[in-house]
Amino acid sequence: MRVAMIGTGYVGLVSGACFSDFGHEVICVDKDESKIEALKRGEIPIYEPGLDVLVNGNMRVGRLSFTSDLATAVPDADAVFIAVGTPSRRGDGHADLSYVFAAAQEIAPLLKDYTVVVTKSTVPVGTGDEVERLIRETAPDAAFDVASNPEFLREGSAIEDFKRPDRVVVGTTSERARDVMRELYRPLFLRETPMVMTNRQTSELIKYAGNAFLATKITFINEMADICEKVDANIQDVAKGIGLDGRIGKLFLHAGPGYGGSCFPKDTLALVKTAEDVGAPTKIVNSVVEVNADRKKRMATKIIEAAGGSVDGKKIAVLGVTFKPNTDDMRDSPSLDIIPILQEKGATIRAFDPAGMEEAGRLLPGVDWCENAYDTIAGADILVILTEWNEFRALQWDRVADAMPGRLVVDLRNIYFPHEVARQGFTYHSIGRSPAEAE
Repeated sequence: MRVAMIGTGYVGLVSGACFSDFGHEVICVDKDESKIEALKRGEIPIYEPGLDVLVNGNMRVGRLSFTSDLATAVPDADAVFIAVGTPSRRGDGHADLSYVFAAAQEIAPLLKDYTVVVTKSTVPVGTGDEVERLIRETAPDAAFDVASNPEFLREGSAIEDFKRPDRVVVGTTSERARDVMRELYRPLFLRETPMVMTNRQTSELIKYAGNAFLATKITFINEMADICEKVDANIQDVAKGIGLDGRIGKLFLHAGPGYGGSCFPKDTLALVKTAEDVGAPTKIVNSVVEVNADRKKRMATKIIEAAGGSVDGKKIAVLGVTFKPNTDDMRDSPSLDIIPILQEKGATIRAFDPAGMEEAGRLLPGVDWCENAYDTIAGADILVILTEWNEFRALQWDRVADAMPGRLVVDLRNIYFPHEVARQGFTYHSIGRSPAEAE
């Protein structure tokens, strides 16, 4: 089938590349001509493992191409995906749908034969209705249906998530549109991937409900970690003990400094605002948003308290600044709250991240960016682990001890056993585990 993918951000580029790998003919469209020219040269604008190989391989065989001209991509497409950004709207937290609606209006006069227009962007309930209205208003004679097809891609494992998903959700009541969507995802039918066929409103809500539930699990286990620290319990054992219950599950029960990234913060906030607008306020999700925002700031306080109440004049080595490993995404990363507070309190920050330093350099002024973990640690009074990149999981502690005059380690991701670090002469603080465990 022929696919036009509007938007070459994270969702659009990954989805377009994967659809082309399924055998479809895909044209990705973006107004940023410099980005399009870079993509034509095989330069990938985001960090996602394996994406460069996928993009370049499918470009080579002619299934994937890039353009800044909508008229090149839309008229012959069987399906046109809208995969543009929906950031939080400044001032009220609602999803900013201006890019989605602009894309719909620009697509409308270019529709030729029957086309399925698909919202791939994360959008509030009712967005598909407005997209349909705008297209019909602009092109009343066009033959089309609007479908919702939310993405469930995790940064760092997006290709695997697209090709081997837990489920595919399609929202449309048009059987003709459903047939098109089934054909697009046909390779997944061969793997017996569950496909949820529903209406647009339900499909749009599924995405928000899923992210809100996962954000709630993270926030819940973080609050349990706070209790553990007060009563000498171990949060990792608590998570294991409840995660073995099939009704709960073990995923998203890792205590840490709070969630961030491109989805959870904006989607939980958008769901809260949508719920308020329709008169069904979500007290649980609202609390999750508030607790998570507060937690990220409190992690700076945790570091300061571990240092004896002051970090003034201290040199702090920070390993990892992205919101999670295997991505360069800095959006709503806990580091954006923690590092500035430490700087305000008089600390000097040296930091290293395997993928995120270019963007972080613009967002975190005054940080001394280093070449590797050991370069970062050299001369530090305090070591703080903020992101659990694999290369930070096997530090040579004797080498750390030689390079680092201080003896305080604050591990906000619990990637080490307390006794291992304490054995090397360090004072070790983590999340939801008693310092006594290091003895």
